[in-house]
Amino acid sequence: MEKKKRAGSIEEEFEILEPKLINDPAQSKPADWVDEAQIDDPEDKKPEGYDDIPATIVDPEATKPEDWDDELDGEWEAPTVSNPEFKGQWRAKRIDNPLYKGPWVHPQVANPAYAPDANLYSFPSFGAIGLEIWQVKAGTIFDNVLVTDSIEEAATARATYAARKDTEAGLEKVEREAREAEDKAKAEKEAAEKPAEPEDAEKDDL
Repeated sequence: MEKKKRAGSIEEEFEILEPKLINDPAQSKPADWVDEAQIDDPEDKKPEGYDDIPATIVDPEATKPEDWDDELDGEWEAPTVSNPEFKGQWRAKRIDNPLYKGPWVHPQVANPAYAPDANLYSFPSFGAIGLEIWQVKAGTIFDNVLVTDSIEEAATARATYAARKDTEAGLEKVEREAREAEDKAKAEKEAAEKPAEPEDAEKDDL
């Protein structure tokens, strides 16, 4: 029984023809259209003194080394560390925009350049077949590819292919049996031509 693996429309799967619909050139997004889903909360205010909090502070646990010499090493300065109270750049909380209208969808109209073609698949001659296949093991071979729109022709091709496979299987069997017979005859010949092993010398009488 014939099995359909995949079916589809060339026009829908590939961009060969002009599209049926295009964006209406007479339409554009209204200037007052709001498509921002969230906005800064206008009631959220930056806390007083927020910007006065430094990002780093002098390490309170740092102490001047005992062997530090101000004359030789210069004035000692304690290292700085990250300020645990620093919260980074202030940003207002975000809230849902009450004026949000959703994304604007451009209205479409029929494309005057579109022209349907029911014979996109038909060519005077198919010079080659291209197969794009992902595989992880090399050595795969594809053959017996038939391009046709005739069920009867496909059925005939399948029968012909099956008969050829049977013939090839029969020839392979004959060749295999011939090789096995040849190998067996060669082994028997080599065994017959092999010199006989010398018999063990008689043991000396005690």
